[in-house]
Amino acid sequence: MHICKVFSNFAAEMSRNLSLFVVLGLLTVLFFGLDICSGSLWLWPFGDGLSPMEEQILRAIRLPKAITAVLAGAALSVAGLMMQTLFRNPLAGPYTLGVSSGASLGVAMLTMCSVAVTVFLPVAACIGATLVLLLVLAVSRRVTSNVSLLIVGMMFGSIAGALVSLLQNFANPDALKLFIVWTLGSLSSVNWSDMSILLPVWLLGMAVVLCVLKPLNGLMLGEDYARGLGINVRRTRLLIVLATGLLAGGVTAFCGPIAFIGVAVPHLARGLFRSSNHRITLPASAWLGACLLLVCDVLCSLFTYPLPISTVSALFGAPVIIWIILGGRR
Repeated sequence: MHICKVFSNFAAEMSRNLSLFVVLGLLTVLFFGLDICSGSLWLWPFGDGLSPMEEQILRAIRLPKAITAVLAGAALSVAGLMMQTLFRNPLAGPYTLGVSSGASLGVAMLTMCSVAVTVFLPVAACIGATLVLLLVLAVSRRVTSNVSLLIVGMMFGSIAGALVSLLQNFANPDALKLFIVWTLGSLSSVNWSDMSILLPVWLLGMAVVLCVLKPLNGLMLGEDYARGLGINVRRTRLLIVLATGLLAGGVTAFCGPIAFIGVAVPHLARGLFRSSNHRITLPASAWLGACLLLVCDVLCSLFTYPLPISTVSALFGAPVIIWIILGGRR
C-alpha cells in the first residue's frame, strides 16, 4: 500500500508539470535540430540535397557536437543540483569539490611539459579529475560534516589551481596557448570515438543519481533530519560525490570547463516548476540544462569564428547568480 501511495503521489505531481516537461522536450528537439544545421556552413539534413562533404560534416562534427551538448548540459545541471542540496548552498556547483581543477592540472601537466598531443588531452583530464575524485571520496569516508567536506574539496581545488599556475609560469607560449584554449571549453572536440567513453560514464553517473533520489529530499532539511528519517547520511554523501565526479569529471575531460550551467540551471528549474522535490527538479534540471546548452551552442555557431561555449554560457548563468546574491530567491 505504501509503495502504491508513493507512486500515486509521484504521478499526481508529474501530471501537474506534464505540460512544462512537454514544452521543454519540444524546445530541446527544436534546438537540437538548429544546432546540427547552424554553423559557418548552413546544412539542411531533412532532404536529399546534401553533398558527400556536407554529409560528412553532419555525421562527423555536427551530430556528435549536438549530442554532447545534451549530455553535458544534463550532467552539469544534475551535478550542480546535488551539490546545492548536499551543502545547502545556493552557489554550490558541479566543480565545488575540485574535480575541474584536477582535470585542469592533468591537462596542464600534459601541455606544458613538452609532450602535448591534442588527442591525449581528454586522457590527461580524466586522470587528473579521477585523482581528485578519489581523494575527495577518501576524505568523505572520514569526515562527518558536509561543511568539512566542502572545505576540503575547495582546498584540493586550490592546491591543483596553484600547481597549474606554477606550471604556467614556466611554460612556453605555444603550450600556454593550447592550455588556455582548452580552459575556454568546446563541444566540437568530441567525436564518435570519444562518445563511446563519455556516454557510458554519463549513464553510470545518472544511475548513481537515481540511487540517491529519495535521500536527496531528506538532506534538504539538514543532516539531523535526514538521520531521523533513517537515511544513511555518510553513504548518501559518498554516492553524491561519486555521481558528481563521474558527471562533472567526464564532461570536463572531453569538453573542458563549462561555466555557470551547473550553478544556474537548478535555480531556474526550481523557479519554473515551483517545486523543491527532487523527483521533479532533477529531471527538470536535466532537460533544462540540455536545452540551455544547445541554445548556447547555437549562439556560438552564429559567429564567423565560433565563440567558446563558456563565454556564452556565462552570459546566461551570471545574471542568475547575481539575482541569487541580491536576494531574488530566499
